Amino acid sequence: MTSTLFQDFNERSQEVSKYFMFLKSLEQGATKLSMEGKGGIPKIKEIDSELIKTLKASGFLLLYNLVEATMRNAIEARFYELQSQGVSYDQIRPELKKIILKNLKKRNTEKIFSSITAIAVDIIAAGFEKEDLFSGNVDARKIRDTAKEYGFSYQTDYAKTGNGEDLLIIKSNRNDLAHGHKSFAEVGKQRTADELLKIKEKTVSYLREILQNIEQYLSNKEYLDSSTTGTP
Repeated sequence: MTSTLFQDFNERSQEVSKYFMFLKSLEQGATKLSMEGKGGIPKIKEIDSELIKTLKASGFLLLYNLVEATMRNAIEARFYELQSQGVSYDQIRPELKKIILKNLKKRNTEKIFSSITAIAVDIIAAGFEKEDLFSGNVDARKIRDTAKEYGFSYQTDYAKTGNGEDLLIIKSNRNDLAHGHKSFAEVGKQRTADELLKIKEKTVSYLREILQNIEQYLSNKEYLDSSTTGTP
């Protein structure tokens, strides 16, 4: 797992893990505030319980950021692979051809005109815009739909990942916070730090297995149309 895709994922997931371990330490009272008192003498103070709720709610924002960034980077890596291998539109599987044609409808003709020289190859990159991929809507169902659309596997080890079922909780809480439907205190009081850690662990395991599926997809060149390559 030394690819750029996994390096970025590992760095992001470690950041999230450190944050949730910090939350657990706060909730258990093992971490306290040290403030300078009179005469420069340190004064130890308990963390306010309402602040802890806010910090726990913020954990959902971190988790959702990890989920969406991971999936966006994964799909972007797939397009870069096609580009770097010089794969042409005629060689790719029918599902991908449909995606590219659908994406091209959204592109500015003048903008992509200058970037296309060999149309059969350049049309793939011209039809990709990573900002169009996801927008606050990533959960396990969205990932399954994306997997079916692009042709990679969405199967994971349920015992370790829950097949991504926690992603709906993460997305819902993230959207409630982002759109102001719920306060941070409301969201934060619903889960203990231990419960959040379990959600984080299953989510990281799920995303890691999805990335492994995508790397296998790229390694085996499963993006190619078997009818044009002669492969079964």
